[in-house]
Amino acid sequence: MLTLTSLGGAGTVTGSKHLLEHDGKRILVDCGLFQGMKNLRELNWEPLPVPSESIDAVILTHAHLDHSGYLPRLVRNGFRGRIFATAATRDVAELILKDSGYLNEKDADFLNRTGATRHKPALPLYTVRDAERALQSFTTIPIRKPTALFEGAVFTFRRAGHILGAATVDLTWGGQRIAFSGDLGRYGDPFMLDPEPIPDADHVVVESTYGNRVHDGADPTAALGAIAERTVRRGGTLIIPAFAVGRAQALLYHLWKLREAGRLKNVPIYLDSPMAINASEMLCAYLDDHRLSAEVCSASCAIATYTREVEESKAITMSPYPKIVISASGMATGGRVLHHLKAFAPDHKNTILFSGFQAAGTRGRAMLEGAREVKIHGQWIPVQAEVADLPMLSAHADANELMRWLTGFKRSPRRVFVVHGEAQASEAMRSRIDRELGWNAVVPRQDQVFEL
Repeated sequence: MLTLTSLGGAGTVTGSKHLLEHDGKRILVDCGLFQGMKNLRELNWEPLPVPSESIDAVILTHAHLDHSGYLPRLVRNGFRGRIFATAATRDVAELILKDSGYLNEKDADFLNRTGATRHKPALPLYTVRDAERALQSFTTIPIRKPTALFEGAVFTFRRAGHILGAATVDLTWGGQRIAFSGDLGRYGDPFMLDPEPIPDADHVVVESTYGNRVHDGADPTAALGAIAERTVRRGGTLIIPAFAVGRAQALLYHLWKLREAGRLKNVPIYLDSPMAINASEMLCAYLDDHRLSAEVCSASCAIATYTREVEESKAITMSPYPKIVISASGMATGGRVLHHLKAFAPDHKNTILFSGFQAAGTRGRAMLEGAREVKIHGQWIPVQAEVADLPMLSAHADANELMRWLTGFKRSPRRVFVVHGEAQASEAMRSRIDRELGWNAVVPRQDQVFEL
């Protein structure tokens, strides 16, 4: 019997972990961290329902933290199998997992030094060394190459768009064919490639981040330009919290297009995130993974001043002149952008611009919902700056695009599992699949076991 259990990404957009079990073996598709609200983050410290050492293989759709960030913990707890990913995903994962390990160590050290913890001592969820051990377990697989995990289990990656290296998974095991969307990108995106269809499946596991929403069809370059220019006219600074991998590079591309059109010529642009800088440099090494030519890739990545050092970042914060600052993290949950928010959020001349999904419980979601103050580093910071949103810059497929991908299957699957979405988004997608396609769709609960 083949079973499916979602150990994360069920009822939430984070912590994606989908467990398949058959004939005494276990495959985990994605292995992400829970993020956002405290009750979700605390799940990262709970043991998995199955021992880590009992998992035979992990297939990774892409390297974002909510899909890959638990891997070092899994290895720390005894996983000794292989982690299968595309080459670009493996390289992006190295950036993300090492950074996550470093931040975990730094947070534990801060708590121990300040005594702001009930735990004696506070420990990191995992370390940089754990991340390095996880990276040693990676095996890279080309797009569209059928690959055997072990006898009777074969999978194929196809492009998902979304970010560098992102892939869908087409897995045949136990006489069943199961398709996993991972996170799907946009169709017709000027930056990333379209998601590729999977022709056939018995069961489909599909994300629903934007399952109840359709992105604005406005030109993202023009919209970004309008926000930037009105901020500069006020004498203000535009702060853009951005995911270091994918969103930061897309923003640079749109800013390059604005400069090519003669706009924002005298406005300094800063990319203030070491990880985003590394990811931008990596972009030009994987030209087959996106639409940009080598020339455009180099030119767009060169549009900004890169600031790697802390002192350089502090200098940006101290500067009173109009400027554009792209900095991580994308949901304002940590990183250098918090220092910029403390400095610039209290002034009405400035703008805070979000350009991607903001999970419940994050500062980004709070500000978009109208919060007039947010807590940063133990202080309540007033938010007097303009808060803007450009959802059309999202790297996630919207509801219509998710349906477009689903219609690529040449026959009706027996069942569709709607995951990786907040409750309303997942339920809206489930209902639409039922209404428009007539397929049997279900929204799994955390740890609910399904017989396939």
